Amino acid sequence: MSFSPVLGLYRAASSVLGAFAGLYLNDRAKRGKEDPARLGERFGRYTRTRPAGALVWLHAASVGESGVALALIEALAARAPALSFALTTGTRTSADLVARRALPRTTHLYAPLDRRDCVRRFLDHWRPDAGVFVESELWPNLILEAEARGVKLALVNARMSPKTLRRWSKWRTAGRRLVGAFSYVSAADARTKEALADLRPAPMGASGNLKLAAPPPRVDAAARAALAAAIGARPVWLAASTHQGEDEIALAAHDILRRDFPDALLVLAPRHPERGEDVARLAANAPLRSRGAAPGNAPAYVADTLGELGTLYDLAPVSLVAGSLLPQLKGHNPIEPAKLGSAIITGPYVESFQDLFDTLFAAGGAASVRDAQSLAAEISRLWRDEPARARQLEAARSVIAQGADAFDRTLDAVLALLPAPQQSPANASA
Repeated sequence: MSFSPVLGLYRAASSVLGAFAGLYLNDRAKRGKEDPARLGERFGRYTRTRPAGALVWLHAASVGESGVALALIEALAARAPALSFALTTGTRTSADLVARRALPRTTHLYAPLDRRDCVRRFLDHWRPDAGVFVESELWPNLILEAEARGVKLALVNARMSPKTLRRWSKWRTAGRRLVGAFSYVSAADARTKEALADLRPAPMGASGNLKLAAPPPRVDAAARAALAAAIGARPVWLAASTHQGEDEIALAAHDILRRDFPDALLVLAPRHPERGEDVARLAANAPLRSRGAAPGNAPAYVADTLGELGTLYDLAPVSLVAGSLLPQLKGHNPIEPAKLGSAIITGPYVESFQDLFDTLFAAGGAASVRDAQSLAAEISRLWRDEPARARQLEAARSVIAQGADAFDRTLDAVLALLPAPQQSPANASA
């Protein structure tokens, strides 16, 4: 295979700069972005043992990708009960998600630094029989070292931004080398499929967004009932996964809404719950859910908790899928509110989910707004016109029903990478 100067430079630079990784990770740990008790995992050092039998390793960047990985693990385990799983992720929030799901025979690990010695220790210890990379987290050393060990690799649900795809098109030799390391490649959207097919001579796998087939997020029935009782008959809407700068827009829209709906309630769910107190101050010291407070008569309520987005979507008839109102943002996943019956509103900046939103827009399954004024107008319309809201929800459901086939074909492809299934379940660390 052709030599890539770009990959050669990357591999040399990662060895040199990797000498400073300890300082970098310690600083992140002080800021709460790393788990100090598990920093050794970043260097490929582990206290847990590899389970016996066949092991599938899945790699996911953060929360969204981890959700797909967990859905794949559940389905693979149902088909092949002897399998064990190692799931590597890069963030504490994804680690929390995996811990809450607590799937049997599944070990969560922080991904090793993309430095050859760290990657080699990881592979020496866990000896995966197959590796599944979810979406777009392509670490060259991790991929090339796994390939060199004979680990069969799959890249599933690949979804890359136009900027990333332009970079791979510019570095074609490097792109071909990395994509060629995978025995199976599938894309979540047409844009990514076309670009990867140009880099890869082998046929592409089943296209389609695997998130469409994922189960809806968990709804805590008791918590939902308690919150619904606290809200009562007040009209309510949710601003979900907001980023800094978006809370102000949502609050301005809510001020406009309250001219016609004086008792309206806005539930603000920041993408990063640690921002809860800052968001509450913006909202005139709104009550914080993390402290056990109820909405009371406050016009806004801050849901600064983890794992409750499903409950909030199920409760709110209308939701803003945030991460989309400012140019530096790229949108968040609209599938969760669609599956839980909350009418979808988004801002214009949805690059990360552009194909999915384009399909939703074309079907009438979502609405796009640009500012506080248009956001307030759209919420008001959906509150006042229940038949219109029902039509939008049905259109969204028809779009998200399309992922089951791609999901099943992906399972087949991953299982085909493995040796003969084991006859009895292996035991993995929790």
